[in-house]
Amino acid sequence: MLELQARGCHNINFVTPEHVVPQILEALPLAIERGLRLPLVYNTSAYDSLDSIELMDGVVDIYMPDFKFWDAEMARRYLKAPNYPEAARRAIRAMHRQVGDLIVDENGLALRGLILRHLVMPGEIAGTEQILRWVARELGPDTYVNVMPQYWPAGKVDGANYVEINRLITAAEFEQALALARAAGLRRLDLRSASHAALVEDRGR
Repeated sequence: MLELQARGCHNINFVTPEHVVPQILEALPLAIERGLRLPLVYNTSAYDSLDSIELMDGVVDIYMPDFKFWDAEMARRYLKAPNYPEAARRAIRAMHRQVGDLIVDENGLALRGLILRHLVMPGEIAGTEQILRWVARELGPDTYVNVMPQYWPAGKVDGANYVEINRLITAAEFEQALALARAAGLRRLDLRSASHAALVEDRGR
């Protein structure tokens, strides 16, 4: 952490860190004593236990969870975790309760708060509309949301397996996702979300 700070990083980003939460909590006092002052980012799929999230209360500055799937059956098929949607809702609520809406500095760098990401999937299988409505209703319209278009079929996805997602999303699908976010009342969409619409169009040609 101190080495990253010395190299000019803007934050310390822990990616999928639930399994090392105890080690993070042991290391932080040592780093703080030696001058660590950067914001801490907890970057996660949101498949986290409440115990872990509660341990990070007052420690994490910025939570950056995904909300991948709304429906338990879709989560079972694609994540092998039918309890993912409920686990994600619990964890994201707790994260937002701890840090609130995103606060940025004069340069647009995140200082504290929640950044929620949602990856748009082919055929609306992720439950984009339900997720965005839930975010607006449960967390509020000022929740900072990054609607992401960069799904890419890979790994076990091919012409024989998971055929329904063996394609990129279309520009129309992404535009629909952005429209759903606005219709839900979400006011703080990541600026890159809108600019990615043209990118999706180009990629589909």
